[in-house]
Amino acid sequence: MIESQAPAPPGPAQSRGGSGDPGGGAESALRLPVRQGTGRFLVLAGVFVCAACGLVYELELVALATYLMGDSVTQASVVLSVMVFAMGIGSLAAKRLRRHAAAGFGAVEAMLALVGGCSAMVLYAVFAWTGDWGGVWASGPRSLLVAFSLATGLLIGAEVPLLMELIQRIRRQDAGGALADLSAADYVGALVGGLAFPFLLLPVLGQLTGALITGAVNAVVGGALVLGLFRRDLSRRARRLLLAANVCVLVILASAAVLVDDFERAARQAMYGSDVRVALQTDVQEVLLTGGRGGRPLNLFLDGRLRVSGRDELRYHEALVHPAMHGPRARVLVLGGGDGLAVREVLRHRGVRRVDVVEIDAGVVRLARGDAALSALNAHALDHPRVRVRVADAFDWLRGAPPAAYDVVVSDLPHPGITASTKLYSQEFYGLTRRVLAPGGRLVVHGGAVASRARDFWTVDATLRAAGFRTAVYRVSGRRSGYAAGPDRGGGAAMTAHAHRDWGFVLGGRDVPVPRLDPAGPSLRTLTEASLAGDVRAAERTRVDGLPPSTLPHPRYGG
Repeated sequence: MIESQAPAPPGPAQSRGGSGDPGGGAESALRLPVRQGTGRFLVLAGVFVCAACGLVYELELVALATYLMGDSVTQASVVLSVMVFAMGIGSLAAKRLRRHAAAGFGAVEAMLALVGGCSAMVLYAVFAWTGDWGGVWASGPRSLLVAFSLATGLLIGAEVPLLMELIQRIRRQDAGGALADLSAADYVGALVGGLAFPFLLLPVLGQLTGALITGAVNAVVGGALVLGLFRRDLSRRARRLLLAANVCVLVILASAAVLVDDFERAARQAMYGSDVRVALQTDVQEVLLTGGRGGRPLNLFLDGRLRVSGRDELRYHEALVHPAMHGPRARVLVLGGGDGLAVREVLRHRGVRRVDVVEIDAGVVRLARGDAALSALNAHALDHPRVRVRVADAFDWLRGAPPAAYDVVVSDLPHPGITASTKLYSQEFYGLTRRVLAPGGRLVVHGGAVASRARDFWTVDATLRAAGFRTAVYRVSGRRSGYAAGPDRGGGAAMTAHAHRDWGFVLGGRDVPVPRLDPAGPSLRTLTEASLAGDVRAAERTRVDGLPPSTLPHPRYGG
């Protein structure tokens, strides 16, 4: 990926006969405004900053693509593989610019600052305003992702060969030593950029503003390095053009940063409608609430996936909880469910003495308790004296949980096809869950949409069986048109309406469980004993046999 220069023999620097000799590098020819050692330090500092910015661009593309399109493994693979390929092409292309290394590097940095800084905003805009057009636009965001990865990689790849040329012009040394110096600065900068993105830029500035600020830093450092240190190596016309280009880039980035809040609101309205009430970025994900006032149904989105819809959440949560509550139920564990809606249904049963909720996102819990519409929908379940909420990763928490501690475990987690959730649908995870179940206990798992994701659903069943459970399955249809509640990822309202019109559930236990409703249980509005029996038969008709279980080292779910 790094284009090294031809080695120069050790010894005193030779005079560069003219500006057209790329291999000269005389100490006096460049007439640096600073000493040689200071000049080399400034170049290496520029390498450090540019490398940090380059890695931020890469991570920004991966993060935004994962948020917009789902399946982080696929998106990361696409971005990184295309970008690394493009870096090689950019390195080769930069060989033609070595005669004008200073001007070439300045132009590359200005273009990189513009492309990298604006990439997140452009991707978000295309997804928001064209994502549900269909037809030739259906793959628009993915095509644009590849285009930005290619362009960013080409420009990053061109940086090091040009910097190699510049640092050799300051003081000639063997190629191995110069390459080692540049590589060290490059890799340390990449480390800083890689750590700054998740711990500083993303939580403090957000995806869009973080990319714009990174682009501005890139433009300032690249322009200052060339115009300050190598200005005597540029013609007057080149200096003016480079200064004008950097000023234009900074004006564009600054204008976008000023307008980013208005842009985000407009993009959210394009995706979610005009009734967005709450939009916040927690330590885990983006949380967004729409509706819930004036008779409008409440919608809760987590990272763009509709998690709760007031129009049909009751159908989902009644089907999730009540078949598992037929039997001993004094101690109940809810995995996920920070919105409080599954807990609401659990508390409707007599005999429940304790409910433990394990939710990874404290922001969702605060919203479920503090938002008037959402807390009214969950009947203030999370504040009930029998409920204890623990903010933790469900997998890690189960590893330290006491054995045989619960009569019922309700797994109210995102779809297994979402990469971040795959471990929560693994054989290892269900092995931990089986350990915390008391004799005669039951586990219920939301397995996603059956009709459109039959292999994923039956892989959940196969994985539970591999973990030692005996299982029974059922599916509940009747999702309303438009966005539908549940942890599935929708690619626009139209896609969700046609692709995901049911929910599938797997009931597990040490003995073969029978999905039934407690005759002494609460009166339900959407589920009856007869409809549940029909739901069991409907799910069995979709059975896919012979599927291997999903494990941590070998996940089997689709994106």
